[in-house]
Amino acid sequence: MAGGRIIDPGAGVDLLGDLLVREGRVEWLGAAGGEARSHGDRVLPDGCAVLRAKGLVVCPGFIDLHCHLREPGFEEKETIATGTEAAARGGFTAVCCMPNTSPPIDSAAAVATVQERARAGARVRVFPVGCVTGGRQGAGLTDMAGLAEAGVVGFSDDGSPVADAGLMRAALERGRRLDLPVMDHCEDLSLTAGGVMNEGAAAMRLGLPGMPAAAEESMVQRDVELAEATGSRVHIQHVSTAGSVALVRRGKEAGARVTAEATPHHLTLTEDCVEQCGAGAKVNPPLRTARDVSALVEALRDGVIDAVATDHAPHTSKDKAGGLRPAAFGISGLETALAVLLGLVHGGRLDLPALVARLTSGPAMVLARSAGGPVLSRYPVPPGLGGLHPGSPGDLVVFDPDCPWVADPSRFASKGRNTPWAGRALRGRVMATVVGGDVVYRDSSLD
Repeated sequence: MAGGRIIDPGAGVDLLGDLLVREGRVEWLGAAGGEARSHGDRVLPDGCAVLRAKGLVVCPGFIDLHCHLREPGFEEKETIATGTEAAARGGFTAVCCMPNTSPPIDSAAAVATVQERARAGARVRVFPVGCVTGGRQGAGLTDMAGLAEAGVVGFSDDGSPVADAGLMRAALERGRRLDLPVMDHCEDLSLTAGGVMNEGAAAMRLGLPGMPAAAEESMVQRDVELAEATGSRVHIQHVSTAGSVALVRRGKEAGARVTAEATPHHLTLTEDCVEQCGAGAKVNPPLRTARDVSALVEALRDGVIDAVATDHAPHTSKDKAGGLRPAAFGISGLETALAVLLGLVHGGRLDLPALVARLTSGPAMVLARSAGGPVLSRYPVPPGLGGLHPGSPGDLVVFDPDCPWVADPSRFASKGRNTPWAGRALRGRVMATVVGGDVVYRDSSLD
């Protein structure tokens, strides 16, 4: 990699320089023409493949903590092959796939199925997330130790939140012993039943049933308090309200082992988008208010929100047809994520190194295991993921932060065409994605 702006937030690196990946790992990086290139082996070797990155940003590959690949069981929506091709185009070199498949990822055999299919067809690293409860039914815990041994990176019932507080506490205690996070979709279903969008002014104008912020915030409060009581790791998925941000902030200040993610759409869109885009903007949790968006961006900037996660949720056109009430929840987000988030940078609301951190070192920290924790032979996250220091995996992305383009869902690699950004002018584009030293995506415009 020659001549790019290299940003590695975890190591405090932000320089114009070169980077060498050899045998799948970063060997060195240094300032272009500087001392780092003048010492013996710290030169680009003759004959090596060179990606010219002048005027571009080079950083660790993005890590998505929350992605739906749909396979097995829902291949009409997405497959591991198409979903990871979309990830590569979006600059993601690793994705954590949610367990709402058919069958769900609630056994070692189910984990093995995902791993085998990923080995056969994935373009990027695929990290399975195992179910908290059997069949995601909320009645009894899975064999979490067996799932951990099989290679999951955490536990979640995804869109089926663990309603029983006692069961959630037991899951957190087991997660603590395994040193793996419980990743919770925080929603009180008794408060959101039949809801279509955020409970508020837009829902009233459209005459649609709403989903109140309290449904999320009550569960976030429960989870943060349980994490504090048990000393366990809890990860709050797709935070969407200012109240949830405040609860996570207080939990961190109190010493709870709580982390959180936010999506590109919750960081940039409001409930008004549902009026404009219809089912393309129907998501769960729903798009909220401008006040909520501002609180999320502030929390992303100061690190209360640790990571951006796409919640990539591809659907067929039939799933999204028939109007807002029957349409499925979800946005296909892998291929637009970077450009959408760069809007925060271009608008002066977030600096570029902070954004890169929330896409790289932040999610890597959520997945990192403690020193002295139990040995899990199949734990798939390699040491050093999310960074570019020597010896770390050769996973990186090259992007042009200013390249203009128009989102055209018909050209997506994902099977999911469901996006509120269809036809919108965006700014910022991935030029190349490298996994373990192999170029898995390269834009045709790159030299």
